[in-house]
Amino acid sequence: MPTSDPQRRPRVVVTAKLPGGAIRPLRDACDVDLYDGPEPMPTDLLAERLATADGLVCFLTNRVDASMIDAAPSLKVIADVSVGYDNVDVPAARRRNIVVTNTPGVLTDATADLTWALILSTMRRVVEADRFVRAGKWKGFAFDLLLGGDLKGKQLGIIGLGRIGQAVARRAVGFGMTIAYVPSPRAGAQPQEQFDGFTATPLALDPLLRSSDVVSLHAPSTAETKHVINQKTLMRMKRSAYLINVARGPVVDEQALAWALREHIIAGAGLDVFEREPEIEPDLLTLENVVLLPHLGSATVGTRTAMAQLAVENCIAVLSGRPPVTPVP
Repeated sequence: MPTSDPQRRPRVVVTAKLPGGAIRPLRDACDVDLYDGPEPMPTDLLAERLATADGLVCFLTNRVDASMIDAAPSLKVIADVSVGYDNVDVPAARRRNIVVTNTPGVLTDATADLTWALILSTMRRVVEADRFVRAGKWKGFAFDLLLGGDLKGKQLGIIGLGRIGQAVARRAVGFGMTIAYVPSPRAGAQPQEQFDGFTATPLALDPLLRSSDVVSLHAPSTAETKHVINQKTLMRMKRSAYLINVARGPVVDEQALAWALREHIIAGAGLDVFEREPEIEPDLLTLENVVLLPHLGSATVGTRTAMAQLAVENCIAVLSGRPPVTPVP
């Protein structure tokens, strides 16, 4: 691998344990500095270890900002084990000719499945019903007990029709739903109705919110998408509608969402991501009509292993002088 000293193996910082044997190829090719603490790697420790590193394999919990990048003179590649890369200052990296990569594609199906787990759990009040039974409140069948929402014939509105959004839409066909969408600026979808496996109607944001029975968020976290769901947009939704977020926390104003759920402005919500993870808006924790998950979108053994393997492959490729497999756009 090319380095300033041909006798020196590249040094790569890995900010958390990787599943399975994903780290083995990296150990074979590089000197690996692995942080294996139970919590996310502290920022000051990451900065210290990056000062002499050639590569970085990191996660969305690691904030890699311009100051950290500038203090790492040998750094050549930042391999993010995530499809989103808002934790990395990409423009700062590019100014230094540092390659930034992510892991798109391999987590699409797992995240789409989790989206549907949230849709069904929220609309059919599955988590609420489980708590009801465990608390000893169930006294037998009742015709009007814990009534939820229907799916067939209803509209699924998708904000951000990229890979994951389209996978969610394809699954909606089996439930007999119609599909509308607002493409995010970076989603790559064109304003057309026919997609692979489903037909969708393009709508502006307001009409989509007013007409959809489920609104599912799949847009990246950018300045344009921050708080796209806020008090005003929540008030445009049906009172019978449900909001699902498996994208990024900052897309939703959590205080406004807690207010909308408490006042029954919308029927319910399912959240896998939060504005200030792992902190959660305290009011959300008190409400029955919201399902809260700890960022599990890609959390299957196979998917997390594939993500780690792809990040390692990207890192090795760049340090070997080859093009990365999945550079960020």
